Amino acid sequence: MKVKNLVILLSCAVLMSSCGLFKKKSSKSDMTGWNYNDKNSGGYQVAKAKDQATGPGLVFVQGGTFTMGQTDEDVMSEWNNIPRRVSVPSFYIDRTEVANVHYREYLYWLNKTFDPSDPINQPIIDGAMPDTLVWRSELSYNEPMVEYYFRHPGFNYYPVVGVSWKQATDFCLWRSDRVNEGILIEKGYVNKQSLMGQQGSNNFTTKSYLLDLYQTAPGKTATSKKNELKTPQGQPRTKVTMEDGFLMPDYRLPFEAEWEYAAYGLIDQNPRPTKKEGKRGEELQSNKQIYPWSTNVNGLRDTRHGSWQGQFMANFKRGSGDNAGVAGGLNDRAFYTAEVTSFMPNGFGLYNMAGNVSEWVQDVYRPMSSLDFDDMPAPFRGNKFSKIYKNADGEAEINDTTGRVRMVDVTDAESKNRRNYQRGNVINFMDGDSISQANYGYGQTTLVSDKSRVYKGGSWNDRAYWLSPGTRRFLEEDQALSTLGFRCAMDRMGSPEGNGRKVGQQFPTKRQKR
Repeated sequence: MKVKNLVILLSCAVLMSSCGLFKKKSSKSDMTGWNYNDKNSGGYQVAKAKDQATGPGLVFVQGGTFTMGQTDEDVMSEWNNIPRRVSVPSFYIDRTEVANVHYREYLYWLNKTFDPSDPINQPIIDGAMPDTLVWRSELSYNEPMVEYYFRHPGFNYYPVVGVSWKQATDFCLWRSDRVNEGILIEKGYVNKQSLMGQQGSNNFTTKSYLLDLYQTAPGKTATSKKNELKTPQGQPRTKVTMEDGFLMPDYRLPFEAEWEYAAYGLIDQNPRPTKKEGKRGEELQSNKQIYPWSTNVNGLRDTRHGSWQGQFMANFKRGSGDNAGVAGGLNDRAFYTAEVTSFMPNGFGLYNMAGNVSEWVQDVYRPMSSLDFDDMPAPFRGNKFSKIYKNADGEAEINDTTGRVRMVDVTDAESKNRRNYQRGNVINFMDGDSISQANYGYGQTTLVSDKSRVYKGGSWNDRAYWLSPGTRRFLEEDQALSTLGFRCAMDRMGSPEGNGRKVGQQFPTKRQKR
C-alpha cells in the first residue's frame, strides 16, 4: 500500500512539473512582457529590489524641511547666515568625528600600497600627513600635543585635527573604496588574496573596478553554481556591477545644509500626533532650538529625575582663561579635545555636533549663500562638474601614480546648449554674471576665494555662540587648525523614510468599467 501511494505521489509530481507548476517564476517587464533574468527571453538581468545598507560608522538621517541659518542674535554682526527655509533629502552621516586611529589606518594603507622609498610615491604619503604644527603657539607651550596627540594610544579615539579640506576629501574617497572592496571580499566576489598584491597604481578603487581597469581574482561565490549573478547565457557572473545593489555610494563630506540639519536633530521636533491628526504630524518650526542637544528652546534636556541644567553638554570654552573649570570640579572634563563619543548625542544619535572640534563641510564659502542656493534639493555651492577621461580609442584610463580613474572637467562648450546649466565650473555662479547683480571680486579685494570652504560647529576653544549649528566660518581648503576636524556623509538611495518604507502615498487600484 505504501509503495502504491509513493507511485501516485511521484506521478503527480511529474505531472505538475510538466504543467510548469514547479517552474521558477521570472519577473516580467511591464513594458514588453519579456521575462527578466531568463536566458531564453533575452537574458536581461534585473536585481531584486533591495534597500540600501548602512555603511560602517554611519547613521541614517531622515530628511525634511528646516530653517537654515542663525536664529539667535548675530553677535558677530556678519550677516552671513540669514535664516531661510530649505529642504534636505535623506542621507547618512557619521555618528562621530573621524578619530586619530581612523586616520592612522588610512596612512597605514597608503604606506603599504605606495612604497615610501620610491620618490614618485613620496608626495602621496606627505600630502596625506596631518599638520601637527597646528598645535604650536608663540605664547603657550603645546609641544606635547605637537609630538604625541596624533600618534599616542591615549589619544586613539580623540578627533583628528590638522587635516585640510583636501585631505579630508581624499580620506572620504579612500574610505569608499575600502568599504566596497570589503563588501566584495565578504560576499565572495573578490579573492581575499588580492589584498596582498596591491602595489602603487595597481590598487582597488570602486570606479576602476566597475570600468574593468582593475583586474582581480574572483572569489568562491563568483565561481559557484549558487552565485545569484548570471550572464545573459545563464552562467555564473564573476563581475559585480552597480545595478546588482551590493556596492555603496561614495563617502563624502556633508553639505552645509545637511550638516546643519543633522546637528539640530529635528527628529526630536516631531510631536506625537493625536488620532484626529493622523500619523503624519509636522515639525515644530516655530520652536526653533539653539543647540543640538536640546528638545526645547531654552536648551535643557530633562530626565525622570529632574532637569540636567548645569551639566555641560558640549566641550567648549566657557570664558576667558576657563577651558575646563577648577580641580575637583572640571566642567567639561577636557582641556583640549575629548573622545569622539563624549557628551550628549542629539536626536539622531550624533555626537559632538557642537563643541570638541569644528568640522569641514563640502561647500565653497560665500557670505550670501543662503540667498543664492536652491531651497531643494540639497542646497549646495561648490559644483565643478567632471566626467571620465576617454583616450583616442574611447577607453577610460587610470592615473599612473594613484591608480584612480582619470577625470577631466566638463567644459563650457559642452554645457552651452544645456537647459539646466551652461557652465562646467559653477562655483562662481551668480557672482557678477549675466543673471545676477553682484560682483564681489573674490580673492582680489577680500579674503574669500574659490578655495574658501565652510566649517561648522564650535570647538574646544570657542565660546558658546559658535555651538549653534546655524553659525558658519571659512578657511582655505589647503589649510588646517588644531580646532578643526571632520566627519563623512553618504547619499541615500531609495525611500526617504528609511529601509522597509514605501515612497509616496499609497492608494488602492481602482477597477475600470469595461
